[in-house]
Parts: sequence; C-alpha cells; structure tokens
Amino acid sequence: MTQSQNREEFRALIADVDDVVVDRLMVGAVDLHVHSGPSIMERQIDHIQAVEQAAAAGMRGILFKDHHYAVAPFLPMMKRLVGDLGVAMYGGLVLNNTTGGINPHVVDSQLKHGGTMIWMPTAQSANHIRSSFRKSRLEMNVKLKPPRLLTVVDDRGGIIDPVKEVLDSIAEFDAVLSSGHLHVWEIWKLFEEAKTRGVKKLIVNHPMYGLHFTYDDIREIAEFGALVEQSACLYVDSRFNVFEPHLLAEHIRAAGVEHSSIGSDLGQIDNPTPVEGMRQAIKLCLVSGFSEDEIRLLVRDNPSRLVGLAPASDA
Repeated sequence: MTQSQNREEFRALIADVDDVVVDRLMVGAVDLHVHSGPSIMERQIDHIQAVEQAAAAGMRGILFKDHHYAVAPFLPMMKRLVGDLGVAMYGGLVLNNTTGGINPHVVDSQLKHGGTMIWMPTAQSANHIRSSFRKSRLEMNVKLKPPRLLTVVDDRGGIIDPVKEVLDSIAEFDAVLSSGHLHVWEIWKLFEEAKTRGVKKLIVNHPMYGLHFTYDDIREIAEFGALVEQSACLYVDSRFNVFEPHLLAEHIRAAGVEHSSIGSDLGQIDNPTPVEGMRQAIKLCLVSGFSEDEIRLLVRDNPSRLVGLAPASDA
C-alpha cells in the first residue's frame, strides 16, 4: 500500500472511536519522543507550546529530542515559565556530529546539566545514511557540512573506547540509553556492553523503521530488558506513515505490551502535533483490540517507569 492508502485506511478505522475514551487514556500519558523547536529542522511548535498542549490533554510528562542540540540545559528556564502546568520535562543528547559525536566529555557535561537520555547517533549514523541514501526524511532548514558516518564499533565489531566511556557515564547517572538509528547488529553489541557496565535503562526507537529489526529481534531485545518504543507517526495520519495501520499492533505484540511503549515522534511541520499523534495512536490501539489497561501501559506506565516518574492513578 502507498502512504496515501495507509492514511485513508487509518482514518476509516478510527472514525467511530469515542473521543471521551481517548481523553481518559491521555490523562497521565508520557511522550518520550517529542520533536518541538526551536530547531535547525522545521518544527510546527516550540518546546513551551508542546508543554502547554500536553498539559491541556492531561499528560504527565514529555521528553524533548533534537538531532542537533541538547535541550536539557534549557529545562530550568522552561520549568520557571511553565512548570506550574504539572508536566514533567526531560531532555538529553543525541550523539551526532553536530553535538560532538561520540564524545565522553560532552556526555558528562550534559548529564550534569540534568540530561535524562543519551541517544546513540541518529541522522549521522552510518546505518541511517546508508539506509536512506535515496531520500532523507530528516528535512533541514539549512544545509549542514557533509557528515562523518558514525558507528559504535571498530572494524572487528568491538565497541570502541569512547562509547565505553559514554556507557560508564550513563550508568553513573542512571540515565537512559537509546539505540538511536544504529543497525540492529550494532545495537546488540552496544546493549550487551552497556549491561556489563551497569546501564539499567535501555530503549529502542522504531525498531522496524531503518534499524533492520525482525520480529524475532524485537522479541529478543525486549527479553534482554529493553523498552521497545513504537513511533506513532509511522502508523497514524502523518506524512511519515510508512506502515499499514494494523502493523502497529503486530509490532507491539512482538515485544509484548509489558515491554513496549508509544512515543509520538512528532513536532514536524505538516504533521499532527505530538498530542494529536498520541491521541491517534490510542485510537488505533483501541480498534486493534488492546484493552484500556494495556494502552495505559503503553502510553503511561512503561514510559513513566523508564524516566523514574511515578505514573498517575487511574482515577
């Protein structure tokens, strides 16, 4: 099916979902994949607006992700401005060339700034560049210098020393390690090394998109202890809708609801907002047969647990 057909099918599937039920399930939700701005990439809302919209929906927390700078140092100012809205705010660092690459000194600094998550390289990972050579989906407002292809392994498949230092820092601060856009083979090498170094919080983002996971890979990485996050934007009414709607349920079931979460992966122009994307994902889960308790695990309890936030009650 084409993306247009995927979107049409999605709209038909959710047409009769009760918005009151969705409202109830949004209360306490935590979105660990928000692409608001400012950014060198085009965004439809800024970080403050993202918090305001999350608060209006009754959400409990959001984590800001930018491929090219760290949001964590700005959180104290943001908390002064909108902290009274009751939305927990988190940030971190993506290890792309534009943030210093795999640089232990930068990671140490950002964790001491209060960073919650460290992502391995995304848009400038060797795997991402090789996988998207026909068309990059990470649109830029300005053209950056040609990237150095980043990887976590040497030419014999061993984890390189700077990555080991980064993992030690993540363990020290009990931060979250994201696989970024590495290849599944690299991710296994990374996570195995991370666990030996005391890293306890692991997450894989959109494993079936660009990372070359199979269903068995998803099951095994979940059993290993990683939270498997599915990106709402890949299944809902989004210009990134590359999967048929029914595949969201298949991808979640591959890991198991208890090991899965949903993040919006939204904030780009010409897309739903992060809040609307989460709402659409909840609707798709409802029509796919997930119970309300299962959906709360996906959008509230599991992501809350990863960042150390006590989940909201069901009341």
